[in-house]
Amino acid sequence: MTASTTTTNPPLICWNCHERARGTHFCPSCGKLQQITGSTDYFSLFEMPRKLWIEMNALEQKFLQLSWKLHPDNFVNATDTERELSLKRSSELNDAYRVLRDPVARVEYLLGLENMRKEGEHKQQAPPELLEEVFELNESLDELREAKSSGGDLGALKARLESAEKNFGEKLGEVDAQLQATARDWDAAVDATSDEAARKKVMGRLNELLNRRSYIRNLAVNVAKELGEA
Repeated sequence: MTASTTTTNPPLICWNCHERARGTHFCPSCGKLQQITGSTDYFSLFEMPRKLWIEMNALEQKFLQLSWKLHPDNFVNATDTERELSLKRSSELNDAYRVLRDPVARVEYLLGLENMRKEGEHKQQAPPELLEEVFELNESLDELREAKSSGGDLGALKARLESAEKNFGEKLGEVDAQLQATARDWDAAVDATSDEAARKKVMGRLNELLNRRSYIRNLAVNVAKELGEA
């Protein structure tokens, strides 16, 4: 399995006993809480591979277990270093749990780890097959705003936008289903220890679907906002 699809990190040196600390959280030699390193990602915090299907009950149980072990109350009488580490680890664990329990955030995070998705890199562009619908939607929104300012009849316009809102909601559901299917392709590639080219192809598809989802979701939000103000 390649390094990008496993949570195995190089051996670290314990800050307390200076022995190799192979565990993710505690040194196996002296039992001290270990520092968070640059190679520690959200998946490795939960000691799981970089796969997109996660059993939620198992994730929650692991979270509760680690939350108890890392809680600052357990380090009241410990050294300053351990108390500081406990606070940082608890905060990191909460962030990791919030991301990993959300299917979309989980995909975004994985792509970020694999250097396939960077903040601000992807501009919002209408998918080609939606161009006509987006054009008609913008026309309807302009007409609704004009009717509101002039006191015109909003009934027909609102009905048209409600239909568009429903349509975009259905498209969002379709994209989510495609995301789930492609996520399974990623997990299969991890299990099969596929080469980098195969994995990048799957990640490219995931990235494309995330961009499409973001665009459609923004359309739905804008329509809902205008309807709410109408």
